Amino acid sequence: MTDLDEIDRKLLRALAQDATQSAGALGRRFGLSQPATWRRIRRLEEAGVIKGRRLRLNAEALGFGVTVFLGVKLARKGRVSLEDFERAVSAIPEVQTVEHVLGLYDYRLRVVARDLSDFERVLRRRIMTLPGAGEVEANVLLSEERLPGPIG
Repeated sequence: MTDLDEIDRKLLRALAQDATQSAGALGRRFGLSQPATWRRIRRLEEAGVIKGRRLRLNAEALGFGVTVFLGVKLARKGRVSLEDFERAVSAIPEVQTVEHVLGLYDYRLRVVARDLSDFERVLRRRIMTLPGAGEVEANVLLSEERLPGPIG
């Protein structure tokens, strides 16, 4: 674990809200020079605290109005490998995240679709035909509040 001071925490909170902010703007906000801010951000990246910066697309604005969290239990018959399932499910463009989890289901998928009938098509024709796919449980996303998480 990396030791974080209060300035590090403030920088992380600010970057979690908007990762496009410049080191100069962040420095002015927190009373640091641009080079000092840049060095702190670089140190946090090198320590693995900041894993990267991602572009978040608005799926609804792109025509994908439905998001479904899908629990998938692998079928025990045939004993398909986890790697085979992960490789196959990762190739489906509508699947945004693949999480191997502990619990009732083996995997949790985040799937986007244009509407419910489009989701049904993706489920029947793409996901349920995957090697090892067994039981599934679908939860349709109604709303989402994005929180930065516990930074301290």
